[in-house]
Amino acid sequence: MVELFVPYYPPADTGLEIIYTDDHLLVVNKPEGLLAVPGRSADKTDCMASRVQQQFPEARVVHRLDMATSGLMLFARDADTHRKLSQLFSGRDISKTYIALVSGKVDPADGDINLPIGRDWLNRPLQKIDYVEGKPSQTFYRTLLFDALKNQSRLELKPITGRTHQLRLHLASIGHPILGDTFYKGEIAARLHLHARSLSFNHPVSHAPLNFICEPLF
Repeated sequence: MVELFVPYYPPADTGLEIIYTDDHLLVVNKPEGLLAVPGRSADKTDCMASRVQQQFPEARVVHRLDMATSGLMLFARDADTHRKLSQLFSGRDISKTYIALVSGKVDPADGDINLPIGRDWLNRPLQKIDYVEGKPSQTFYRTLLFDALKNQSRLELKPITGRTHQLRLHLASIGHPILGDTFYKGEIAARLHLHARSLSFNHPVSHAPLNFICEPLF
C-alpha cells in the first residue's frame, strides 16, 4: 500500500474574505492551498475552519473543499442552522458550480460524466473509477472557452453528487485533467485550476433565495 505524502504550506493569513454573513450563516472565499478543516497531524491545524472560528467562534463547517481548491465555503453560525444546511446539502437542494481549466478540447463541448467513484486503497488519498464498489457520481459540464493556442478549455462544472475528488477524477477519466492536478496527471502549473464559483439555495430561516458568486483568479 502506498500512501501519498502531500506537504502542507498554508498561505499566509491575510484575513477572511467574507462574501456574506448574517445571524445564521457565513460564506467565505477559501484560498487555494489551505485545508478546509484540520488535518490529522499537528502541523495541519491551520485551516479555513480555524481561521473563521478566530473571528466567529460559533461557526460550524457545513461542507468541505479540497485543500488545493479555492472558492466559496459555507458555515453555519448556530446548531439549528447547521442541521438545516446539512439537510439541504444531503437533499441536493444547494446548487454549486465550479470553474476549471483543463487540458485539450472537450468533445462534446457540453455534457455529463456519470462514472462511479470509490477509494483507491493502494494509493491513498486518491480515488478511482470503480464499477463494482464505487458510489454513483455525476457531473454536468459546459465549455465556456477553448484556447487553441494553449490547447486548454475553461469549463463550468456542476456536480450533482459530492464525492471526494469527484471533479478532478471525472475530468481526468475523460482525458481532460485539470491544470495543476498532481494527483490525476494534470499539466504542471502553479496551482490546481479549480474554483468553487457559486452557491445557490434558500435561506434556512427566512427561506429567501440566496445566490453567491466569487470569480476565480485564473
